[in-house]
Amino acid sequence: MSNITNEIKKRRTFAIISHPDAGKTTLTEKFLLYGGAINQAGSVKGKATAKHAVSDWMEIEKERGISVTSSVLQFNYDGYCINILDTPGHQDFSEDTYRTLMAADSAVMVIDASKGVEAQTRKLFKVCVMRHIPIFTFINKMDREARDTFELLDDIEKELGIATCPVNWPIGSGKAFKGVYDREHREIELFSDTQKGTKMGEVKKISLDDPELSTLIEEDALSLLEEEVELLDGASAEFDQELVSKGELSPVFFGSALTNFGVETFLQHFLSMTSSPLPRKSDKGEIDPMTEKDFSAFVFKIQANMNKAHRDRIAFMRICSGEFEAGMEVYHMQGGRKVRLSQPQQMMASERKMVEKACGGDIIGVFDPGIFSIGDTLTTSAERFCYEGIPTFAPEHFARVRQVDTMKRKQFIKGINQIAQEGAIQIFQEYNTGMEEIIVGVVGVLQFDVLKYRLENEYNVEIRMDQLPYEHIRWIENTDIDLDKVIGTSDMKKIKDLKDRPLLLFVNSWSIRMTLDRNEGLVLSEFGRS
Repeated sequence: MSNITNEIKKRRTFAIISHPDAGKTTLTEKFLLYGGAINQAGSVKGKATAKHAVSDWMEIEKERGISVTSSVLQFNYDGYCINILDTPGHQDFSEDTYRTLMAADSAVMVIDASKGVEAQTRKLFKVCVMRHIPIFTFINKMDREARDTFELLDDIEKELGIATCPVNWPIGSGKAFKGVYDREHREIELFSDTQKGTKMGEVKKISLDDPELSTLIEEDALSLLEEEVELLDGASAEFDQELVSKGELSPVFFGSALTNFGVETFLQHFLSMTSSPLPRKSDKGEIDPMTEKDFSAFVFKIQANMNKAHRDRIAFMRICSGEFEAGMEVYHMQGGRKVRLSQPQQMMASERKMVEKACGGDIIGVFDPGIFSIGDTLTTSAERFCYEGIPTFAPEHFARVRQVDTMKRKQFIKGINQIAQEGAIQIFQEYNTGMEEIIVGVVGVLQFDVLKYRLENEYNVEIRMDQLPYEHIRWIENTDIDLDKVIGTSDMKKIKDLKDRPLLLFVNSWSIRMTLDRNEGLVLSEFGRS
C-alpha cells in the first residue's frame, strides 16, 4: 500500500453540530486537549478578561462569546489525523454551517441533557440526512440535572427520525451523577469531578460483578441501573455498523465535556466506528480517495479579511483524492485554466501554519486572488470532471440594504459582493431595476448584524437596512420561463440573483401553492445550485 493511501486511511473528517449552549465548543476543546494540540482549554464565554475559545476568532465572536463562522481544526490522536469542522451553534447562524456539513464525512451531534433536541439541531440534522452521513450523539452536561434518559432517546428518535443505540448508560445526573455503564464490557466508569480545563480526571473502571461496587454506589442507584439496562437490552436497537455508516442509526454516549468525563471514551469509540475519507460524487461518477491517485478538491467556504493587517481572502477546500503539495499547479474547472495554489495553510482557529503537504480528507486554506467560488472543483487529473454542486440554502429573512454615504457606492458594492461570495449572505436585485436596489437574504437574523459590523469595520461603509416581510424564497427551475408572465399572489415579489436567475419571494407559505396552481408547468425549488 502506498504511503499516501496509508496517510488517507488515518484521516477522520467530521463536523460538530449542536444547538447554542449545548457545550459544543467545550467538547471541541477537550478533543484538542487529548490530542495535545492545546495545553489549556480557553473560556467559552465572551468576557473581556477571559481567554477566548480557540475556535472563535472573529472580532464580533469575541465580543459576543458565540461562534459566527465555521472554523477548521486539525490534530493528531492515537495514530489518527483528525480534522474537526466546528460549526456555529447560535440560532442566528449562517448558511456557512450547512456548507461545512458538505465537507464532512460524519457528524457529532451534541445535545444538552436537560433540554433534549432543540430547533437548531433539527435544521442541521436535515442536512446530514440529505447527505446520508453517519451521526454520533454525545449527550452532554450529565453533571447537571438531566431529563429522563429514555425520554432523551425517544426525543432524538421522534424529532430526528433516526434510531438510537446507547453505547453507554448514565447512572444518575446532577449531584447524583455517579458515572456511566459500558454496555459492551459490562463495566462501570466512575465519575469524579476534575479540575476544569485540565486534561485528565481519574477514571476508575469497575466490573458490574465486582463486590467493591456496593461500597462505591448506593444500592438504590445500582438496582435502578439494573432495571434500566434490562429494559434497554429488550427495547433499544442493537449496534449495527452498517446502519451507522448509512446514517440510519446513531450511537449515543453520555458525559460532561466541562469536567472531561466520558470525552475520551467517546473519542475512542467514534474513531473506531467512523471510516477514512469517503468517495465523492462527480459528473464522471464517484471519486474514491483510495483508488484515485490524482489530486482533486472542492471549495466549500471562502473567508475574506481573516487577518486585518493583510486584507486577504482564503478559499477553504476539502481534498477528496491524491496528495497536495505547496505551490502545485492544478486545473480550475469553473475558471477553465490552470492556477497555482499558493500560501497553503491549515488552521488552528486563528493560528495559521503553512503546510507543505496534505492529502485526501484534509481541509486546507489557499490564498484566493478573487477567482474561486463556493462549489468550484480543482484537479490535476487529465480526465476533467466537476464535483457535485453545493446547494444554496433558502434564506428565511430579507432586508433592503443601502449605503448612507452615496460617495461610498464603490466600497459598498465591493464589500457586499465579497461577503456574499463567502456565502454568509445572499444578494438579490429587484426585478427590472438593476443593482440600485439590493436585497439581502440570510438564514439567520444575526447575519444582518455581522454584515453591518463587517461593512463598517472592514470596508468603512455605513449602511441602512429595512427588514422586509418575506419569509419564503423559491428558485424557478424552468429555464424557458418568462418572468413577466408569471401570475402570482399579492404578497409575492419577483427578484433575480447575481447570475440573473429568476426567483420569487413570498410572505405566506400558502401563496407558493397558489402560484403553482395559477401557472401551469411552473417548477419551483427550495434549493439553488452554487
